[in-house]
Amino acid sequence: MGKYYSPTGGLPPQTHLTTERAIVTEAYTVIPKGVMTDIVTSNLPGFSNTRSWIIARPISGFATTFSQLIVEIGPGGGAPKAEFEAGVEGVIFVTRGKVNLTLDGELHQLEEGGYAYLAAGSEWGLENVSGDVVSFHWIRKAYERLEGYEAKSFVTNEKDVEPTAMPDTDGAWKTTRFTDSSDLAHDMQVNIVTFQPGGVIPFPETHVMEHGLYVLEGKAMYLLNNDWVEVEAGDFMWLRAFCPQACYAGGPGEFRYLLYKDMNRQVRLT
Repeated sequence: MGKYYSPTGGLPPQTHLTTERAIVTEAYTVIPKGVMTDIVTSNLPGFSNTRSWIIARPISGFATTFSQLIVEIGPGGGAPKAEFEAGVEGVIFVTRGKVNLTLDGELHQLEEGGYAYLAAGSEWGLENVSGDVVSFHWIRKAYERLEGYEAKSFVTNEKDVEPTAMPDTDGAWKTTRFTDSSDLAHDMQVNIVTFQPGGVIPFPETHVMEHGLYVLEGKAMYLLNNDWVEVEAGDFMWLRAFCPQACYAGGPGEFRYLLYKDMNRQVRLT
């Protein structure tokens, strides 16, 4: 069992209570891990021995800037070409197993914690050459080009990136940033946020950035608009722009989530 939560599918028995923690509102959505069963998975064009849970997509009243998938590839499966849509950038973050990534003709092996930024226009594919399943998050966004700047693909691992402590928190709240926030080549970030037990977001953040949050480890109370919601590893949260958010991580262990946000672009009005 790895350190990051990955869904395993299955189907609850007929005796299982129907009540769950799923919430859908105009301001936010919570998709709890308990509803990610076999019957809500989707096949992906070009992939073999693969299934996916699509947990965010552009749709009225939901995500507007991105899509997010949890992808599971069985032994021998994958896709020689994964991205078919022109102008789309992506991020892969591996939560279980190992997968071979061929990126613009170069081979990389991604294991748990592996992170790849896949620039728009890059050629890439995946192959599971191991004897076990591999699970990863795949976040996709239409790249908004900015004259004089161009985002470049790269591959790394979480363990090779030093987290940055948020100001005046004594390390109780840290962010692992895989790209520099000041780099205007990037119009989005996919980071990892870590709270130590007792760590908090001490005010209701209210901002223009849309968020997707997948809980990798632990549990916490999360403020979504006017509601305090208890979330745990395996849960996904979507927050629309300007939805107030805060967090209290009560422990006993670390609370960590994968965070998507759009950034570094002017608001289009025409």
